[in-house]
Amino acid sequence: MGAFEYVAVDAGGKERKGVLEGDTARQVRALLREQQLLPVSVAEVAQTEATRTRSFGIGGGISSTELALLTRQLATLVRSGLPLEESLLAVSEQSERARVKSIMIGVRSRVMEGHALADGFADFPKVFPEIYRATVAAGEQSGRLDIVLERLADYTESRQQIRSKVTGAIIYPIALTFFAVSIVTFLLSYVVPMVTEVFSSMKAELPISTQILIGVSNYVRSFGLYTAIALAGVAAFFVYRLRQLGPKRKFHRFLLRVPLVGRLVRGSNTARFTRTLAILTASAVPVLEALRIAGEVVTNVPMNEAVTEAAARIREGAPIGKSLAASKLFPPMTIHLIASGETSGELETMLQRAADNQDRELDSLITALLGLLGPALIVGMGLFVMGIVIALLLPIFQLNDLVA
Repeated sequence: MGAFEYVAVDAGGKERKGVLEGDTARQVRALLREQQLLPVSVAEVAQTEATRTRSFGIGGGISSTELALLTRQLATLVRSGLPLEESLLAVSEQSERARVKSIMIGVRSRVMEGHALADGFADFPKVFPEIYRATVAAGEQSGRLDIVLERLADYTESRQQIRSKVTGAIIYPIALTFFAVSIVTFLLSYVVPMVTEVFSSMKAELPISTQILIGVSNYVRSFGLYTAIALAGVAAFFVYRLRQLGPKRKFHRFLLRVPLVGRLVRGSNTARFTRTLAILTASAVPVLEALRIAGEVVTNVPMNEAVTEAAARIREGAPIGKSLAASKLFPPMTIHLIASGETSGELETMLQRAADNQDRELDSLITALLGLLGPALIVGMGLFVMGIVIALLLPIFQLNDLVA
């Protein structure tokens, strides 16, 4: 039995959409006709999701908030002793989004066919990432699906909280920068030319600062649009080059050398890696498989390659901490905690502690940077505007001196 999305028309000509379970599309059409609905289109949920992903090309998943919510709901229901298929049905009924509802019904249909829950999730790879599927598969094999789902819910919620915190933190400086650039552009394009028309009849030589301001204003009015287009082209070319592995690796290695940026990049990637590895090892996923999956959440290319090289050393019998330390890209504190966890047999706990330590350090660093960046942008904008005002007032002061 599968899950099918349908579009149908009722007796009044109103379009109806929904999801029905059935063995074939023909059976679903028959069920729709029994409900006095005229089927327009019927397609299996998994095929519809694959088509949607190919059409849009980018993304294709649900939001991290929705994933965290449905994971928590499923974990709670499974832990309460409710059968898995009934838990999946309950989660689908609780969802307000039609797409999430259809996905969960599609997973439930696969489970009712006798497949594992991880196999049902595998039909929707853009919705459920590999760490999600691997963790669930390990939980099913070990008979601890409820515990694994609880850990996975904690993991997705913590990732969502970190993402929300970072997003909220960068909105203010971005908005402030946008308004500052807009105000300065407006002053140079409209206000300055209106005021400088007064100076055109003056025979006295204008101050250097006023001449520079008039030159910048003329440039912005004449070539500002072309400059913006050129900068957009350069940015597009830069993004295109970063899609290639070689330039991307060089740029990411450069970021690691920049003092403050390097700490942010290294800390955020280390936190994601250790937290992901912690939940995988706690769910009894084999170490090499866990390293491969955890390495995929590392977005920095040199650090990602360092994880791959470490996995090769571990395959030969080397310890995890020593293998990761060889690249000298991961923070020393993280390496020491991992090595301590291996020695004491509490690797999961130490990995979690390393992730928490990196999160605290990142949080304090971001808070400090934003505390300085906001006032710095305001002061910078104020100085720029003050310079414009002074450049405009100097000729007026000179005119008053000549009259006196």
